Parts: sequence; structure tokens; C-alpha cells
Amino acid sequence: MKLQKTTIILFVSLLLAAGSATAQRRQSRQVIRAYPAFGATASQIEGDELRGFRKWGITAGVGAIVDLSDDAKWQLSMEADYSQRGAFNNTHEPYSLFDFTMNYVDIPLTFHFTDPYGGMTLGLGLVYSRLVQQPHGLIIYHAGYFEPDTSDMSFLKNDLAAAIDIRFPIWRGLTLNFRYQMSLIPVKRNWSFSGYHHDGDREATQWQNNLYNSSLSMRLLYVFGDDNHKHLKPKKKKHR
Repeated sequence: MKLQKTTIILFVSLLLAAGSATAQRRQSRQVIRAYPAFGATASQIEGDELRGFRKWGITAGVGAIVDLSDDAKWQLSMEADYSQRGAFNNTHEPYSLFDFTMNYVDIPLTFHFTDPYGGMTLGLGLVYSRLVQQPHGLIIYHAGYFEPDTSDMSFLKNDLAAAIDIRFPIWRGLTLNFRYQMSLIPVKRNWSFSGYHHDGDREATQWQNNLYNSSLSMRLLYVFGDDNHKHLKPKKKKHR
């Protein structure tokens, strides 16, 4: 309950910042702009012996970005996002059927650099995530040469990830955003696996993996009061 109240307060605060930032634009050269964001995620769990970003989910939130330089090439952004991550597999390699979703509240803090000629923005940052709902979904049947221990599917509440962020201007404040993030600390420790022979007899092989979140997201942002082309410099013409 306390986490939900804190999340609501943070979302409302960032939305109120949009109105106040727009009003302050006429009075100050330093610009703080707010934006909503909505999109999709494709994720996987590193360490679960599966491959591929097969788990799809949604992501949505609000953020604020501030210019760190007068020419707006350097910026800092902070967001509050709801994001879905998890794992999915419907093949018999290496096991199936496996499908679960985890719901997170993400707080990304990102430093950005904008190319003054092309308008593309590159960002690096950290993302703190709080798990608000433990894995839920289908974990029904295991068929393959080995299987994971699903007797305890609880994950750690906190996650800290590194993120790479790329933004492309579309029109005025509308921006296309791609983000990749990877956990720096395990989200589950010592997940056990047991091996099998082809004839079904249990092997002596057993091992444990630490699990990490890994996700790709594609989002649309709309930055209030922004013109994506106002800071672009004309490209230099080559003289023959």
C-alpha cells in the first residue's frame, strides 16, 4: 500500500511539472519539459537456459527532461514507468511450457547527448526497478533434457539495471524511443536445474544459475512545449 501511494504521488508530481515547466519557459532560459510515454517491451531472463526476447508486455509512464547546456546538446531525464517483463517458451527446447509475467515500477535516470546536426539523441543511465507483482502465468509442463526447479518462483523485490537509450525526432514534440536495459544485480539467486537422459532417467547433473532481467522497449514520447528541430544546426555544405 505504501509503495502504491508513493508511485501515485510520483506520477502526479511529474504531471504537475509539465504545466509548471511550460509556464516557466517564458521566464527562464533553463527549460524543464515533461512528457508521457507509451510502448511495448520484449524481454527475457538471463540464466533460465532459454534464448530470445520472446516475452511481450507493455510499458507506460511519465518523465521530465532538463537541459544541462545552453545549446540543449546535453540533457538529464528522470521517469516513473510501469513495465512488464518475464519469460516465455512454447517449444520443447530446452523445456516447455513456460510463460510468466512480472510487473515493475521503473525509475530511470538518464544522461543524454543530442546530435546538433541529425537530431538523434543517445543516452546512458541507471534504472531502479521495484517488483510490484511476483511472477504469474503458466508454468505447466516440462519436457526436455533438463528442467528448472519451479517450487519457489519468488523473485527479489529490487532491481538495478544499466540502460542504453536512443531517441529519434518525428514531429515537433513526438519522439520515437528505443531502450535496452540489463540487470546489474541478480533478480533471483541460485535457481536450480536438474538434467535428464534421453530415455528419461535422471542424470546426476545439477547446477544453479543467478537470474537477470534483460529487456528491449520501443516507445512513443510526446515532450510538451518542445520543437525537435529548433536546436538543429544546418549541415555544412561541401565545396567542390
